[in-house]
Amino acid sequence: MSDPDRSDWRLLSLAPVPPERVTTWFGAIPGLRIDLPAERTPEAVRAAIGHADIIVTDWSGALRVDAAEVELARRLSFLMSPSVGLDNVDLEALTAAGVVVANTAGLNAPSVAEWCLGAAFAVARSTVWVDARIRAGDWPQLEMAERGSTEIAGLRVGVVGFGAVGSRVAALFRAIGCDVAYWTRHRRSAEEEGGATWMRLPDLATRSDILVVNVSLTPETRGLVDAAILTELPRGAIVVDASRGGVVDHLALLGAIETGSLRGAAIDVFEHEPLEPGSPLRRSDRILLSSHAASTTAQSLARIFSLVTDNVRRAVSGEPIRSVVNGLGPVVSRRAGG
Repeated sequence: MSDPDRSDWRLLSLAPVPPERVTTWFGAIPGLRIDLPAERTPEAVRAAIGHADIIVTDWSGALRVDAAEVELARRLSFLMSPSVGLDNVDLEALTAAGVVVANTAGLNAPSVAEWCLGAAFAVARSTVWVDARIRAGDWPQLEMAERGSTEIAGLRVGVVGFGAVGSRVAALFRAIGCDVAYWTRHRRSAEEEGGATWMRLPDLATRSDILVVNVSLTPETRGLVDAAILTELPRGAIVVDASRGGVVDHLALLGAIETGSLRGAAIDVFEHEPLEPGSPLRRSDRILLSSHAASTTAQSLARIFSLVTDNVRRAVSGEPIRSVVNGLGPVVSRRAGG
């Protein structure tokens, strides 16, 4: 294809939403042309990416921007992720190519933290299980105690990851009377800790009646909460996973639940999404399954897409980009292309 007119910036949206939604977000930005891949396939992305000055990524993970795509994207100047995680892009390749990358770190923290607290309550009190039993015509009242229904106040909570989400998780659990400790690679200041105690990860596991996992997926965190860490948890512990698929060993977690070592779990993220119909995780009624929706509230989405839209506008108008993650910019310089 011939090189298109360079007067307008061209945005390639990989977001998994209808075209009219994309138009609502970006249609009013002067000097911007919106493109979509012909199909939601990697091949269609590679066919369209050569014309893109700006990319808004696919938070579902179905469409990626890896090194092969970056090599084809000779005009690409700015990549905006509507999520916090960047495991669906090759950040190193983008940075080497001079592409400014931004995400929405911190904007979903209130929603995810509330989900973690609510999920812990649901597992501790078997809320989903008892709802299903009542709908089936049963009345499981005394069985709740036999199943291990427990109060959360006073339990020991371990938080894995202490960024925007993890620190809020810690504050919420402390507010209801839990003893909170945390692990992150770099210990926070006393002010940032807010009363939580830093521990090495194995030590954190041994004292966590509830373990809440919030870290991003990186080569260093893949498999971080493995069978060995899960074995260290106290008998009857609960695991809440709101991180990224691949951080927690879900099969080891399922095994620990089915043997009775752990009380149950709540999982919002999976290695392969949507969760496969034949996934063994589906068979346990002690696991609360969620559709990577911990951050999906009206308030969170409003904050996220306000920043996404504003950052695209800023790129086009030459204003500083907010929430840059790869040390470039913050003013986007348009590349000459190939």
